[in-house]
Amino acid sequence: MPEFSIFDGHNDTLLRFIQDDVTYKDFFRELDSGHIDLVRARRGGFAGGFFAVWTPNEQRIAPDSMPDTAKPFTPPAVDCEFARSVALSMSADLFRIEAESNGQVKVVRAAAELERCIRSGVFAAILHFEGAEAIDEDLNALEVFYRAGLRSLGIVWSRPTIFAHGVPIAFPSSPDIGPGLTDAGKRLVRRCNELGIMIDLSHMNEKGFWDVAAISDAPLVATHSNVHALCPISRNLTDKQLDAIRASDGMVGLNFATGFLNEDGSWDADRPLDVMVRHLDYLVERLGESRVGLGSDYDGARVPNAVGDVSKLPNLIAALQAAGYNDALLHKLTHRNWLRVLRQTWGA
Repeated sequence: MPEFSIFDGHNDTLLRFIQDDVTYKDFFRELDSGHIDLVRARRGGFAGGFFAVWTPNEQRIAPDSMPDTAKPFTPPAVDCEFARSVALSMSADLFRIEAESNGQVKVVRAAAELERCIRSGVFAAILHFEGAEAIDEDLNALEVFYRAGLRSLGIVWSRPTIFAHGVPIAFPSSPDIGPGLTDAGKRLVRRCNELGIMIDLSHMNEKGFWDVAAISDAPLVATHSNVHALCPISRNLTDKQLDAIRASDGMVGLNFATGFLNEDGSWDADRPLDVMVRHLDYLVERLGESRVGLGSDYDGARVPNAVGDVSKLPNLIAALQAAGYNDALLHKLTHRNWLRVLRQTWGA
């Protein structure tokens, strides 16, 4: 058994069940495609993570064909009714996995549940929406999805919604592209605070980031983002943003997407794990040891070959150990920091 239990800030595994030639039932067997299934998770010490519900645009954007361009890339908005139907389908698949797992998988709604799962070896999943397209302006759907289990929400993906504007993908580029929160977006932030839904800032443009920072009374969290100073793509966080996250006692999960790691903005996956270590070094130095974790973007991005699926995560642990990371810090980075920030956000 791997020594470290890895809880992950972001994956797109649920998307595979509606787009690829697999179903939720395939989660229980070892696959030769994709990044996550329960068999490979056990082998790699992958204890669970935030399972994203994301509505695809009509024309699919393959994770290994993201544009290498200086021109900002903004997919079009999607319809709320369509997004809600997708969200229901993907959420239901996660609940079906839990129901048919014979106790091996649990959808967690409280930090204490998550801690028990990690301690006992039960695979833990958090229902997360990557983009609030499925939520109406009156927030009625937010209330319903919360009662069902929604505990983490990214207000935007990299496209506009009625609540805010996602940051377009551009390299090299500042994240300061487009306007901030709408009035509806500000109401959404406040209601998420009241309910204890964690707000994910990963795809927020800079103006939206600062609007959330001004309104929210919860720690600022980016579940799957990297360091702009090391890779100046618009999706990464500037030093000023990292400082605000630290001041709020928030957290950043390292994104494994190669285009957000490589200093040249390329999607080349044949790079040593040193590039991941460099971003983690920077985040730990800037944020402190208790505010950094992992946010792989598995099943949603091209990742370094050395961590090409969850079974290979011990390679990253070995690289961090070789770089001088001790066991206490590794336990923080792999799961304890997520537990800390979720306790503060969820209140339990």
